[in-house]
Amino acid sequence: MQVKEATGFVPTIVAFCCNWCSYAGADLSGTNRLSYPANVKIIRVPCSCRVNPIFFLRAFQRGADGVILCGCHPGDCHYTTGNYYTRRRMTLLFSMLDYLGIERNRTRVEWVSAAEGQKFAETMRSFAEEIAALGPNRRLADLRCRKDAEEAGITDERGSGDAV
Repeated sequence: MQVKEATGFVPTIVAFCCNWCSYAGADLSGTNRLSYPANVKIIRVPCSCRVNPIFFLRAFQRGADGVILCGCHPGDCHYTTGNYYTRRRMTLLFSMLDYLGIERNRTRVEWVSAAEGQKFAETMRSFAEEIAALGPNRRLADLRCRKDAEEAGITDERGSGDAV
């Protein structure tokens, strides 16, 4: 299942998921045969606090249209206070993204426990629909990557015909 806009645009979404809760929630979602968009690329991290805000910027630079961070519910972190650090860090990141002109809806932080497979699938579906409505991210795309791809003859897998 992929979320596709009428123009044929399929968004690329990067999801950073905590190993102990959100990744387990994604696993439960798959075990229960719940579907979420195939264009969501999950990256497992030890804890949501280990996600450096630069990772968000790098994902956008490398062609992501949306980035979501999923972690344990506050107070339930395997590492005790990790998600409190995450919450503070992401607040600062969102301010910086506003300053850079990145739409606020291109990023999201969600708290998903290991027992919430249904919530994980629904969160990914709604986020993918929201990103599809926003269209491609052109603000932070690295033009060098696009130029190198054009020279190599590689086109965008999104169907837009643009180089990667």
